[in-house]
Amino acid sequence: MKPRILVIDDEAAIRDSLRMILEYEKYDFVGAGSGPDGVALIRRDPPDLVLLDIKMPGMSGLETLAEIRTVDEALPVAMISGHGSITDAMQATRLGAFDFIEKPFTSERVLVTVSKGLEVRQLRQENRALKLAMEARYEIVGRSPALQGVLDAVTRAAPTSATVLLLGESGVGKELVARTIHRNSPRAGQRFIQVNCAAIPEELIESELFGHEKGSFTGAAEKQIGKFEQADRGSIFLDEVADMSARTQAKVLRVLQEQEVERIGSARTIKVDVRVIAATNRNLEAMIERGEFREDLYFRLNVIPIVVPPLRERPADIPLLAQHFARRTCEEHNLKPKRFDRRAMEALQRYRWRGNIRELRNAIERVMIMTAGEVVRAEDLPHEIRAGAGAPLETRAQVAQEAAGPSAAVPAAPAAGTLREFKDAAERAFLVQKLKDNGWNISKTAEVIETPRSNLYKKLEQYGISQEVDG
Repeated sequence: MKPRILVIDDEAAIRDSLRMILEYEKYDFVGAGSGPDGVALIRRDPPDLVLLDIKMPGMSGLETLAEIRTVDEALPVAMISGHGSITDAMQATRLGAFDFIEKPFTSERVLVTVSKGLEVRQLRQENRALKLAMEARYEIVGRSPALQGVLDAVTRAAPTSATVLLLGESGVGKELVARTIHRNSPRAGQRFIQVNCAAIPEELIESELFGHEKGSFTGAAEKQIGKFEQADRGSIFLDEVADMSARTQAKVLRVLQEQEVERIGSARTIKVDVRVIAATNRNLEAMIERGEFREDLYFRLNVIPIVVPPLRERPADIPLLAQHFARRTCEEHNLKPKRFDRRAMEALQRYRWRGNIRELRNAIERVMIMTAGEVVRAEDLPHEIRAGAGAPLETRAQVAQEAAGPSAAVPAAPAAGTLREFKDAAERAFLVQKLKDNGWNISKTAEVIETPRSNLYKKLEQYGISQEVDG
């Protein structure tokens, strides 16, 4: 389909000249002799690009451009100018004009501008499509009362710049809530920076958050801009905030209090305007009592607390979530759409999702890929879901509690249908017991079992381990 170019100019000779240039190059030409006529054409049938005269009687080119922006803010507009001033050019640029064509113009100049404008349009369309795809990826799915309470809180908190603290078990979707807050805030057009405080080694987290100057420490070969600076005028999401060291907590507190950061190796402070959204799956008040978390930082973070409920408290949302993840998996992997039969869906709703939405998403992806037919039956579900769904909740909770004890490997064995399932159950029980032995202190547990802290966090996510469920 030929690109459609609208020329708005009160001079018929200019319109005819541009018609010849554009039609010779196989563009579809549309002309309008005034600003109001051009705007009416855009409302009726939007073109791909507009060439607009800056000086016209009645509604001027700048007034027309402003009106076009209210109709379609992404439509590329280039101004045609024979005697425009620098002030006019600056105002047109502020209103979104991407180029100027001076009279008298050559056909080469016109065609270069048109080509550039069509590239701009394509980039804007791709950017819009990418944003829509990202929004779909981070969509919060569900209609349960428990989830509605979260969404109501998000609606009230998002338009402000207040700090938000998201509380909830691992895998409940705290990141999705954080992104929704940012997307519905006045900062939506700015950056959303995510930092997993648990996944960054303790000796590097300050450099990641606040940046460093070249040569400030061994290995600092180049200057690095910290995450807080990167998030300036936007939002920063501090996930697993409970795992920051005392030193890092003090520096984050300063950012919240003073709205300024200081790079490692620099004595200069840098002002930042950042909205902080923090999240944790741990009990910060209990950590304060044990001296593991600063009370003043807690009060700074806990301005607007939002508790994200576990999946077991919103079973009515499981069918919607399962269908959502099924659709997304099939699209991503180019699979034929599949549906769940009644028994399969009932099994999904009865199962106790210790890993919450993350565990459900992984299970659905596995089922979509491994099921041969177009209907997912109960028999197609993973063994642990079929076995867990066959017992009432209180029985499964008891089994989970027993599995956390020293002899966890023994009761785990009957539910394991494969060697892999047995190993997973044994490893999970081992980790739960070690965490209990060390008061659910992640750093200490990682040291005791001789594994990197980041690796331990991966295991906790993999098995859906949390103090709220297994403590």
